[in-house]
Amino acid sequence: MRSQHIWTEKDGKGGKREVRATKFGGVWRLQAKSSDETDWTYYDVPLLEDLHALKDIIERKYRRRRASAEDLASVKKLVRQHGGDLIGGETS
Repeated sequence: MRSQHIWTEKDGKGGKREVRATKFGGVWRLQAKSSDETDWTYYDVPLLEDLHALKDIIERKYRRRRASAEDLASVKKLVRQHGGDLIGGETS
C-alpha cells in the first residue's frame, strides 16, 4: 500500500520548499521543489534534515493512528542508515 507524506518549510530567505515522501513497495522516495523551481528534485540519497522531518511527522501521525508502526520503524531505520542519530536516545 502506498503511503505519502507532504510538508512545506521556509528557507532562510523566506522562500518555500515543498517535500514529498512516498513509500511504495517498501521503499521510501523523497522529492522536493522550491517555490521558484519548476521541476522536482528526486533524491537517491535523501537529506538528513528531510529524514528527521519525516520521522517527526510519522511519529505524530502514529500517535493519532494515522500511520503504521511499520512506516515508523522503516523511517527510523532509514535515518540510522544515513548516519543520523535518533533524537531522544531512541534505539529502535
